[in-house]
Amino acid sequence: MEVGMKRGTDGELRRAIVRRRLMDEDGRPIGVGHNNPLVDTRRYEVQYDDGSTEALSANMLGANILSQVDEHEYRHRMMEEIGGHRRSKDAIDKSEAFFTTVKGTIRRKPTTKGWQIYVIWKDGSSNYIPLREMKDSFPLETAKYAIDADIADEPAFAWWVPHVIKKQERFINKVKSKYWERTHKYGVRIPKTIQEAIEIDKANGNILWQDAVRMEMKNNRVAFEEYEGDISKLVGYKRITGHMIFDVKLGENFQRKARFVADGHLTDAPPALTYSTVVSRDSVRILLMIAALNNLDLQCADIQNAFLTAPNLEKCYMIAGPEFLDEQGKIFVVRKALYGLKSSAQAFRSFLADNVES
Repeated sequence: MEVGMKRGTDGELRRAIVRRRLMDEDGRPIGVGHNNPLVDTRRYEVQYDDGSTEALSANMLGANILSQVDEHEYRHRMMEEIGGHRRSKDAIDKSEAFFTTVKGTIRRKPTTKGWQIYVIWKDGSSNYIPLREMKDSFPLETAKYAIDADIADEPAFAWWVPHVIKKQERFINKVKSKYWERTHKYGVRIPKTIQEAIEIDKANGNILWQDAVRMEMKNNRVAFEEYEGDISKLVGYKRITGHMIFDVKLGENFQRKARFVADGHLTDAPPALTYSTVVSRDSVRILLMIAALNNLDLQCADIQNAFLTAPNLEKCYMIAGPEFLDEQGKIFVVRKALYGLKSSAQAFRSFLADNVES
């Protein structure tokens, strides 16, 4: 886990990594855990970039983490300077920089694809950031760097840099001074692929992300039925793919979460309505009032992997990827309303309504 900690008399923000839980002389963990990180008294060893270490309590770490995330729990970082850039083969050439509209007007392609900016942060760390995110977070600094680096005429810069420079005074007043980092949440690095999850676990010396994947696929297994026949005989079925979405839950002691989602954009739009109603705030308030007037106890419950209780309304199949572990490569027909499919919300809503009424 990474966190920015203020050090010294000037309060300079430095990058630190939480290494391990501290033990007392008898080998027992120091402090007591709590669901609320601000009253958690557990102590941890924190190592800074210069190699020095410090013992800090979990509530202090939690306070620093909470002060450095936005409303979506993503970390913000303060930029020191731009140190370079790199271009991949995906970047478009100058010969492909323009397109013609339906009316015959020639315009520049608004793309930042294939470019990354090397950023040095005030906490001492550095990494490459996609150009599209730098353009949104630091437009003026990135535009000036492009001019100084003699790359402002590249297609990824030419369509927006002149506008930013022309309006730089307005940008200085309005632009954010922070970069909201999507690669970490609460200081925990979030993987984007199964392979990256394995690499993070290996670097951290644990299997937290891999355990999250195993748990998710164990819960999802009910949605798939293995097909051992010829794929060509799956007439009317659409082949789809899926991917894993990773997250961290603060209220569950930074528990790693994984959610397998179908790539629903690969399926055709269902002929029937797929809209699913949701409960309104007023409905909940009325329910609470009725319970209070009649002296009734309130109970709530969570339906684990709710959509997977409902049958799939779409005809589709997939070839198992690496998240299926030892079943990778097998052909599966999707039998349950997998998250990500266009009709899954409506399928679950109808299934739940039918069972509640019965």
